[in-house]
Amino acid sequence: MDGAKTRVLPEKKAANCNGFTQEEKKGSPTALSRVDRGRSGVSTPPLESWREERTRSEEDNELNLPSLAAAYSTILRALGEDPGRQGLLKTPWRAATAMQFFTKGYQETISDVLNDAIFDEDHDEMVIVKDIDMFSMCEHHLVPFIGKVHIGYLPNKQVLGLSKLARIVEIYSRRLQVQERLTKQIAIAITEALQPAGVGVVIEASHMCMVMRGVQKMNSKTVTSTMLGVFREDPKTREEFLTLIKS
Repeated sequence: MDGAKTRVLPEKKAANCNGFTQEEKKGSPTALSRVDRGRSGVSTPPLESWREERTRSEEDNELNLPSLAAAYSTILRALGEDPGRQGLLKTPWRAATAMQFFTKGYQETISDVLNDAIFDEDHDEMVIVKDIDMFSMCEHHLVPFIGKVHIGYLPNKQVLGLSKLARIVEIYSRRLQVQERLTKQIAIAITEALQPAGVGVVIEASHMCMVMRGVQKMNSKTVTSTMLGVFREDPKTREEFLTLIKS
């Protein structure tokens, strides 16, 4: 057709562990091996989550606090409340500082906690830390989801300080999240830091967006898992991990 224009759709870029897009740099010396996404055979570009830049600082918190508090005042008015009444006078500031704490994972990177906690050790048996408490915020409704994280890995000449596994969970959970992405971020961060033979991560959580609204199912739980390396390839290894976290 004369005069018709051909639309060219922009090429989609893969998201890294922080949920932001980045171009893959071919031949980059820091590029890591591709992570298998499963049965589809499709792979994603290297994910350098523990080398990412923090996207918020303490100075950002101080600078943005007044505008964040003002936004909460606007929300209260839109809900039919009076931000000037006694019980709500300080609520916008309290809510603003609380939200900054709930999302403090944006102020931290994995390298902040892992650089001095990786140790050479000739140990090749499974390491498991289970029942790690997790609190996060659903990015769809800005309400909490709460649960437990179970992590296992097979060392490859290096081990990680046990408390650091919980710190990894804390960094990624204290961001606006979906549970599926959170599970994968934790597994990939451990893989990139240690290059173990395999990693398994399972999260069990209750979502307030299901409990308090929508279908309002009080006892529902969401379970997600990510298996990398031998945890994906070897059914016996995977079964051992799953059995141990249930015991």
